[in-house]
Amino acid sequence: MRLFFEEMFFAPKWYHYPLISLLFPFSLIYGIIMSVRRMVTSQKDFGIPIISVGNLIAGGSGKTPFVIALAKRLEGVVIISRGYGRKSKGLIEVSSKGELLVDVTQSGDEPMLMAQSLPGASVIVSEDRELAIVLAKGKGAKCIILDDGFNRVEIEKFEIVLEPAQIKNYLPFPAGAFREFWFNQKYADIVAKEGEAFNRQVEFENLTSKMLLVTAISNPGRLDSYLPEGVVKKVYLEDHAYFEEETLKIHLSESKAQSLLVTEKDAVKMQGFKLPISEMKLKLEIKETIFTQVDEYIKGYPQ
Repeated sequence: MRLFFEEMFFAPKWYHYPLISLLFPFSLIYGIIMSVRRMVTSQKDFGIPIISVGNLIAGGSGKTPFVIALAKRLEGVVIISRGYGRKSKGLIEVSSKGELLVDVTQSGDEPMLMAQSLPGASVIVSEDRELAIVLAKGKGAKCIILDDGFNRVEIEKFEIVLEPAQIKNYLPFPAGAFREFWFNQKYADIVAKEGEAFNRQVEFENLTSKMLLVTAISNPGRLDSYLPEGVVKKVYLEDHAYFEEETLKIHLSESKAQSLLVTEKDAVKMQGFKLPISEMKLKLEIKETIFTQVDEYIKGYPQ
């Protein structure tokens, strides 16, 4: 059922359209509510430069590697994330200037990946983004990156919206994967379209001749165009799901594969597993003009 809806959201087939038609009125109502919310909500200025990296369509637009690439260029940066999929609640400091303070179950997979990738940055997860901003500012942050922050309309910030290279269903929930009407990207300071403003680069580590692809990401079919030779079987879990080592051993044995092929986001949840791991590492090549605009925003921010 999950794969049926993911396919309907991202690459609908003819058999999805009866359901899409049935859900269309609800999508229209939802989109209108979200647009009205954006227009009537007043924004709060926290007195610190805040850069939001978000999207309108749920799942898999490259936010995490984009945040990492951006944060590597900034000094005194704190990344604030919701921490989807974590087994904790409330505000958690994941890292402080590169020092890890919790494990992946407390942080969630994407915040942990960011924390491990950024030795000069700090990472906080919190459902209450405003509380996290106040904490980061109190600890001396010079700027903040708000991960997946476009829908946090109550916060004044510099908006970067990532747009997929191809969109086949432009409808909001529940008939599509959009969180708002697609034209609400007009509220962004930068709309970065994949293939134009940034490109993905995939590198591999420890490839073997027979690999079992195991992943817990949204819309896993998007990996297909990047897969190397030697993938003998694919196992998909729900986005942000955690892995059981013994279950993976069984899958590995049944598929007669020599290693598990996983993304970096999956790998942070397999640390300590005594299993052969092949890893896909995603990096983004981002146009310099985007970094220039961010730098100008920070420099021009009232001190």
